[in-house]
Amino acid sequence: MADCEGRANPEGPIEEIRELRDGVSDGLEPLAPLDLAQVGSADDLVRGMAQTAFAGRQLGEAADILEAMVKDPDCTVVMTLSGAMTIAKLGLVVCDMIDAGWVQSIVSTGALMAHGFVEATGRTHFKYDPSMDDKELYDKGYDRVYDTLELEQSLDDVEHVVHEVMDAMQPGQQYSSADLHRDLGKWLQQNTEGRGILRSAYEQDVPVYVPAFTDSELGLDVHIHTLRCRDAGTLPPVYDGFKDLEQYTDQILASKTLGIFTVGGGVPRNWAQQAPPYLEIVRVRLQKPYPIRRFQYGVRLCPEPVHWGGLSGCTYSEGVSWGKFVHPTEGGRYAEVLADATVTWPLIVKAVQERLA
Repeated sequence: MADCEGRANPEGPIEEIRELRDGVSDGLEPLAPLDLAQVGSADDLVRGMAQTAFAGRQLGEAADILEAMVKDPDCTVVMTLSGAMTIAKLGLVVCDMIDAGWVQSIVSTGALMAHGFVEATGRTHFKYDPSMDDKELYDKGYDRVYDTLELEQSLDDVEHVVHEVMDAMQPGQQYSSADLHRDLGKWLQQNTEGRGILRSAYEQDVPVYVPAFTDSELGLDVHIHTLRCRDAGTLPPVYDGFKDLEQYTDQILASKTLGIFTVGGGVPRNWAQQAPPYLEIVRVRLQKPYPIRRFQYGVRLCPEPVHWGGLSGCTYSEGVSWGKFVHPTEGGRYAEVLADATVTWPLIVKAVQERLA
């Protein structure tokens, strides 16, 4: 073919013009501008953000899924916590979720529970003053977590509480991290006035599992108690991490539907999510008649990108390949908010509180 000047046209004939669609005919969901003049509450704001884009839309959709899982009467919700959320002063958000009956199980880092216990015993964290360098902080007994300080004296004081609780156990008694955290929660109820995660968990019968328990201040306190018992020639209680696995597995087996609410990632998220593959392994390798259990709801608040390869950034889609999650085509509902939980988490919880009020 030649053009009007007689030159060859290498591209050939012009194809038919595409049929340009209107979006609505294909069932696409329209977006809407965020109109702050129409915002009168946290829920208004979050619902408006759900109709925008990027992290704002993710946050709004996360609130919808949290609402769905806590309203599902058959759903057992597992909360997993990592990062310094209690020293960042978000412990009462955890309490709110426990006290409202939104959470039936918690899996956490030990540090998060330790800092929360410090707070629950009436002690204070402080804002970091950048004019003080880290050598000076060490010399004065200030432990820095990014922009916040934990007092070494507070950690020493808490060790006395742990010693008191451990002394009440029977010599040689086997206990899980959930057993110890229940006892610490009971101590808080009997000896303090304020709110705290372990107190709320004790009062609402919500187990708190810390799978990496020895990687924590409370874990070190427990071993100090063990060393004291040995020095005194007495038999200490015995920590058994596999008792946690058995207790948690029993809870998963007793559940009809599973939901997970994750802040951060790491060991707590992986340990909580491994229950479905674990049950499948036992079913196949040991020929036990265990039912298939997979998480059907999920909300993840974590800015870590997937391309770093760690579990903290792992998508729910990847988890489907492990048999941990129900595929969305089979009813799975998930939201992943790739932003700082200290910003997103309070907004999501407050919005759902208002919806359910």
